[in-house]
Amino acid sequence: MWGAGIYAHDSYFKAPIFIGSDFTILICIVPLSIVTFLRARKRQSVEYNIRSFGVLGLLLYYSASLAFGVTYNSLHLVYIALFSVCFFSVGVMFVKLHSVGVRQEKVCSYHFTKGMKAFLLVAGIALFVAWLPDIITSIAGGTSIELIEVYTTEITYVLDMGIISPLMFLTYYLIKHESFIGYVLLRMIFKVCMSVGIMLPIQSVFQLLAGISIPIPALITKVLIFVMLAVFAAFFEYRLKRETEYAEGII
Repeated sequence: MWGAGIYAHDSYFKAPIFIGSDFTILICIVPLSIVTFLRARKRQSVEYNIRSFGVLGLLLYYSASLAFGVTYNSLHLVYIALFSVCFFSVGVMFVKLHSVGVRQEKVCSYHFTKGMKAFLLVAGIALFVAWLPDIITSIAGGTSIELIEVYTTEITYVLDMGIISPLMFLTYYLIKHESFIGYVLLRMIFKVCMSVGIMLPIQSVFQLLAGISIPIPALITKVLIFVMLAVFAAFFEYRLKRETEYAEGII
């Protein structure tokens, strides 16, 4: 059984997930991106560069999922272009923000709370808890991952366990050593976690509408955990943004 439309060559199980992701990006993330980029261009401040970096990081995650996770279709060149633009934009913005931290010894002051510390550690571990058992089970049984279907790999596993989780631990280390780029990465991580917490329930709704039955344990480990992390991420992002004070001469 297969998907439909642009995802006609994707599996019946995965197609609703991709549609749910697209719906979330179009309804929530695209408007947020437009507003953020327009304000950043108008105000030219470090704060809005940080916000732009967070949005670009999120779009890079999404574009990588499309370019490497979706079965080849007529939009493949669009996926490649989106991934390329996001990849180099993130790189340029990272260098720009890193240079700010190099020029200015103390760019901003903020309180890295125990809750934020716990969040990074718990979230970093949670990504392994959510995905690693599937891989271990398949390796131990000598079989492919359940529901791998027509795909060569599960891109979410690669991104979450190979990049996002290590980045959380690295961010913790950088902030403990008072690195400004650690603060920048922390803001981006909060934004990505909030977006994933919105996206997963929407994906599940599209799957249910497609007639796919989702076991309760799967909902808990692969949806509820990330929704809870998103709630905490939203709280910490709001608190961090409100309490941050930039050094004199830096807006």
